[in-house]
Amino acid sequence: MNFVNKYLKKNTKYTFFQIDEKRRADRIYIGAMGIFLFVLLWAIGGYFVFNRPGFEQFSGFLPLPTIKAFFLLTKDPDFWLSVLASLRRVIVGILIAFMIGFPVGILIGFYSKFRIITYPPIQLLRMISPLSWMPIALLIFASFEGAIYFLITMATIWPIILNTSLGVMRVNPRWIMMAKNQGAKDSQLVSKIIIPASFPYILTSLRMALGVAWIVLVPAEFLGVSSGLGYIINDARDTMEYDRLMAIVVAIGILGFFLDGSIQFVRKYLNWTWK
Repeated sequence: MNFVNKYLKKNTKYTFFQIDEKRRADRIYIGAMGIFLFVLLWAIGGYFVFNRPGFEQFSGFLPLPTIKAFFLLTKDPDFWLSVLASLRRVIVGILIAFMIGFPVGILIGFYSKFRIITYPPIQLLRMISPLSWMPIALLIFASFEGAIYFLITMATIWPIILNTSLGVMRVNPRWIMMAKNQGAKDSQLVSKIIIPASFPYILTSLRMALGVAWIVLVPAEFLGVSSGLGYIINDARDTMEYDRLMAIVVAIGILGFFLDGSIQFVRKYLNWTWK
């Protein structure tokens, strides 16, 4: 590595590490520019919309009141309790979906006949809006919590099934043939070859499931629970605290951004270790 760095110093402007640091700094700079442009467009659009006669009461949706309300929101213990409640619902819903969808995805990807049998019902069910299940969930489950878990599960199970099966189908067939020639059973193929090789697709399925769950969560929490991000949005709307309402919306976006980034980080790390 010292030899490489000495060579690069003589023949290039930057070393590997300097290039990596420069790229990271460029990404941060460009990302900050994107946020600035977004807030600028938000301020300009809000100025023309909410400064019209009769719309002054909605000025809380503008950036400055929203930012002030956001900092007050971060100091509110009820907000963090609602965040924890929402995260619990998302995690439990995705966990249930994964416990069902992961083995089904493995079976669909590994057995072609099972894939043909399950294709029509899966395609039919996944095209149904998750919120369409809301009346059925309220009839089936005695509590609102159970109904929310059901809605999140119905929203997230399909990307888990489809991406897991896609990962299984894209495993190098030569690896499977070599293992079969050595006398490997189906269970050994799945545990030793298929699951490790398709792990990037499994993480992608979890990332997609998280995005869908985060979108479904807020309307699902309108059902009647007394905690959660959807509940405090509803409460801010009813009390006409529009700056607080917009601050909660921004907080949902920020939380979702960091959750998605955490899965991307894990995927990048595990891809590196797999290689």
